[in-house]
Amino acid sequence: MDTPLSTIAVVGLGTMGTGIAEVLARAGHEVIGIDINEAAARQAVAALEAATARAVRRERITEEERSDALARFRTFGDLRAAAEAELVIEVVPESYEIKQQVFRELDTIVSPTAILATGTNALSVTRLAAESLRPERVLGLHFFNPAPAMKLVEVVSSVLTAPPAVEAVTALARSLGKEPVAVGDRPGFVADGLLFGYLNQAAAMYEANYASREDIDAAMKLGCGLPMGPLALLDLIGIDTARTVLEAMYSASQDRLHAPSPVLRQLSEAGLTGRKSGRGFYTYAESASQTVVPDALTPRDSASAVAGRTVRSVGVAGSGTMASGIAEVFAKAGYDVVLAARSQEKADAAKGRIAKSLERSVTKGRLTAEARDEALARITAAGSPDAFADVDLAVEAVAEDLAVKQQLFGTLDKVCKPGAVLATTTSSLPVVAIARATSRPQDVIGMHFFNPAPAMKLVEVVRTVLTADDVHATVREVCVKVRKHPVDCGDRAGFIVNALLFPYLNNAIKMVEEHYASLDDIDAAMKLGGGYPMGPFELLDVVGLDVSLAIEKVLHGEFRDPGLAPAPLLEHLVAAGCLGRKTGRGFREYARR
Repeated sequence: MDTPLSTIAVVGLGTMGTGIAEVLARAGHEVIGIDINEAAARQAVAALEAATARAVRRERITEEERSDALARFRTFGDLRAAAEAELVIEVVPESYEIKQQVFRELDTIVSPTAILATGTNALSVTRLAAESLRPERVLGLHFFNPAPAMKLVEVVSSVLTAPPAVEAVTALARSLGKEPVAVGDRPGFVADGLLFGYLNQAAAMYEANYASREDIDAAMKLGCGLPMGPLALLDLIGIDTARTVLEAMYSASQDRLHAPSPVLRQLSEAGLTGRKSGRGFYTYAESASQTVVPDALTPRDSASAVAGRTVRSVGVAGSGTMASGIAEVFAKAGYDVVLAARSQEKADAAKGRIAKSLERSVTKGRLTAEARDEALARITAAGSPDAFADVDLAVEAVAEDLAVKQQLFGTLDKVCKPGAVLATTTSSLPVVAIARATSRPQDVIGMHFFNPAPAMKLVEVVRTVLTADDVHATVREVCVKVRKHPVDCGDRAGFIVNALLFPYLNNAIKMVEEHYASLDDIDAAMKLGGGYPMGPFELLDVVGLDVSLAIEKVLHGEFRDPGLAPAPLLEHLVAAGCLGRKTGRGFREYARR
């Protein structure tokens, strides 16, 4: 079953089919493009001509290489043109009926040794293979859009697929400069299987009016380093397409996290399918435009109707990395800072950590020596929160333990002057439960910084049902003054970022538990196919498996969704003391320092 794959047919010359054809032709393959729509075939030729012309202008290929690539691409309107192909890749619409009809016809046309590949990202490869006369030659070959630019290709095997066929297309993908990952057959495969669950939860979060579309998107871009926010990405993908993928995933998994959010149905049925229609979650200048224009939901730039309180001095409680990072942020922004720990020794050590951080900034040219000295001079280290008597804003960054935080806020209630704002940096605990430990819950708010605080731009501003309007206004104003981007969210587990991030991480662990794909392939799929700066297992090991488990438990406890239950593998690793990089072993092993 050794197949050279020198002549390849692409059935369906839409955006994806045209992109795949371009990749193949430029790599030296004879490409037979097939589409029953003559206009689509002409457009595919024009697209290849334009793409190769750009490549010549940018000196990536020569004019001769361009001419050769164009000569290798031929278009036809009948499937019989695929007779000489050693590999056929279908990228027709996501419909079992349409795809099965294509495969039935190809069975009577192609050579018995030809490989038939489906480009589906939502349908069962096994079901499609079962309809073929040669199911051992059928597999999935899922490129990502735009195919010429995206490196990831998912190679999908069914229980019927012969290993040589998999080996042949895997070698082909590598020869095209792509990164193939081997996955089993389930809707969404790896990248879309993880991505669309996350997108669905973001849509549900927006539908619940928990946060604005702008704040949800900004939170995930700034908090996770993603290239696009989830709602903007849904508009790009197409809300109707996302709904189709999710319905296929839910049909297979029955996991409520995959059940399409009602807002996706509502938008789809209204024809508001995203960029391609000119309107989805956002409104665009015109159909197919990427320019967002203001609409009725766009936040206004007008000043807040409520004035904030004056903040000149800030108290930061804690001595860890987060506390010292927050103190550094405020000091560099010109605030007088009291950094209080459980002892003077711990407070001095935290200030010393800040001094080293500021020195690194000077060395890298990000800060002048004068600014370093001024910032450090603004910080007073204290061995007790009693030093917070005159601060206007007190920010706690102590252990993520409700009893510990409640005890500290009880102390702040007694120490801090009337009118001082009391903020907690909790990432998962109920802010209102912390507020109730004081006699002034109206002055308490969540101010969730991200680690490392000096570098990360995001702050989640979490107001409770008891938080005063001027306290909310104060914290938003302060965030802007310290050059952070505030996003508003309600007081529920995970806020925005963790509520969307950790179910995604948990689902990745479940994929490994089910032997569906390897750690390396999942990490590669999400970096190459989803644009994530780190794969899920890289990120879990950095965050700490114990921290991740704690957040998963809080999310599961609050929302009571079985799909949010922590993956048993995560619990086992934590029980074994494998907590990630900090212990030298998590999902992977690390060299001891």
